[in-house]
Amino acid sequence: MSIKRKIVSIQSPPAQQGFLGAGHTARAVIQRSFSESDPFILLMDDVLDKQDDDPAGGPHPHGGFETVTLVLEGEIGDQASKMKAGDFQVMTAGSGIIHAETIEKKARMRILQLWLTLPKEQRWVKPRVQDLPWKNVAGVSSPVSNYVPLVVADIRMKPNVATIQHIPASFTVFLYVLEGSVATGEDNQVISQHAVGWLDKYPGKASSELQLTAGPSGARVILYAAQPQGDPVISRGPFIGDQQADITRLYNEYSQGKMQNIASVAGSQRIKL
Repeated sequence: MSIKRKIVSIQSPPAQQGFLGAGHTARAVIQRSFSESDPFILLMDDVLDKQDDDPAGGPHPHGGFETVTLVLEGEIGDQASKMKAGDFQVMTAGSGIIHAETIEKKARMRILQLWLTLPKEQRWVKPRVQDLPWKNVAGVSSPVSNYVPLVVADIRMKPNVATIQHIPASFTVFLYVLEGSVATGEDNQVISQHAVGWLDKYPGKASSELQLTAGPSGARVILYAAQPQGDPVISRGPFIGDQQADITRLYNEYSQGKMQNIASVAGSQRIKL
């Protein structure tokens, strides 16, 4: 029999001034320790309403994890990897990579960017980027290759409509409501706009299900679910490692110009899906 999942924690992370200056607000969606959110490290909800043509952002490094990006509005990226609303990207930073998110003109955009841990034995894999444009998204199947088993579902519901989502019971799961509200589980706990609901956890390989019912104005909710890895991590700035020595090494490689830009990697490391 399938396990009935329920919400055990609801949080409302505040929006704050973002690093891109005026017009940028950032909401740190994950407000839990990594031991509780494993394999999710952080998730940022970035909204930019840029009213000038001054360049913002620029090249920066990552290493030791993957970024999982969903564009909700507008477009971002360079000619090598330009993403528009609905597009999805997984960038495996692995052994270390540089990429650029430069905005050089007036722009309105909103993106969700997740940092997802890598399994310890694959933390330093060769970097790669997988781009899945909205036009190629097909139902509940995905051509994206994952190191950590992962589900990202953009669920849009009409008012008062109910649905049941089937998820492996061992997966860490949270819901982030973008619009409206949604009642969850058999006890109908309500998660409102900009709030985050974390599900209970179960060991083993059982299946589980989560009941969702949209509120009176409907709902748009992003479901994130993934298999926890059980390995502690060290985090500093743009890098994730198993120990402090990893962080030091990554900073040294970046400062010495030893990291490659993702735009210049071999074609086999840039995967268009």
